[in-house]
Amino acid sequence: MIVPEYWAEARHEVRYNRRRLIVRRFGWSDDSVAAAQAHADARALEALHAIAAGQPLPHQERRTRYGVEGVPIREQIVERQGDVVITRNSYGALCLNTPDVLFADIDHRPGPAGCVIPTLLACVLWAGVAIAAGNVWNWMAGLALGSAVLVAVNAVVLAFKRANHRDAQLEARALARVEDFTRQHPGWHLRAYRTPAGLRLLAMHATFSAHDPAVQGLFDALQTDKLYARMCRVQHCFRARLTPKPWRIGMRRRIRPPVAAWSAEQAFLPGRLQWIADYEHKAQGHAACLFLRAFGDERRVDAKAEAVRALHDRIARAYEPLPLG
Repeated sequence: MIVPEYWAEARHEVRYNRRRLIVRRFGWSDDSVAAAQAHADARALEALHAIAAGQPLPHQERRTRYGVEGVPIREQIVERQGDVVITRNSYGALCLNTPDVLFADIDHRPGPAGCVIPTLLACVLWAGVAIAAGNVWNWMAGLALGSAVLVAVNAVVLAFKRANHRDAQLEARALARVEDFTRQHPGWHLRAYRTPAGLRLLAMHATFSAHDPAVQGLFDALQTDKLYARMCRVQHCFRARLTPKPWRIGMRRRIRPPVAAWSAEQAFLPGRLQWIADYEHKAQGHAACLFLRAFGDERRVDAKAEAVRALHDRIARAYEPLPLG
């Protein structure tokens, strides 16, 4: 796992087969911007020569949430504790990154859009104001409108009840898979946490490489989120979000810079610092996950996994009776 402090990008251009060949590559370093630029220059020249020799390589590397093969995680480093790194991700939440303490994410289903209830309430309010102001033609029209609003409210409430019931069923099935897994692997000790979208698992009995076949076996058996599993393989690490997603706690503005464009000089931009202050204030009323229960042999606890657990549980507020964000 590599989470660098400094980033740079290099651009190299040559004339090749009567056309212009342009190659861009990122570089990174924990020492300085100059070292990151030197690394970028070296990678760009290497790629330029390889492409000119006929290798099918991309001319430019994309900036993505979890990076691509050969490019590490590009996020602001907030704290280091040994080889555990806490970063601020592309949308502003804190994430724990560890090279060998196994986390797994299980997503049940996409959650309902956050605008459903506010939009419905706005419609009800508008209807009430319209009726009070005499903007309906007669009492029959008012009655019809009121009936329609009542039907809409009941439909949305019923939909949410059904969604909650489905969530409970999906969680029960996912927990049953975890229990079955630990029954088949008696040496394992797993902790399960509820997240807004599903479950998070933490292995306590040992540490693992992200490429360990046992990790893939766990991912397959428990139906781990495929994007998360790919990130683990590409970045040689495991990851857990520690603070709420901004849009779940009412943050309408996005952090700057957006997407995966982080560079060290942006750390003290006034707009970014104000966004972080607003986010941290609103995040106080939410937890990132809720501890549910442990599975397997609880006597088996790896010392490093325990240290990561303590850090994770404290910042994610996993034992506090708070809404999940």
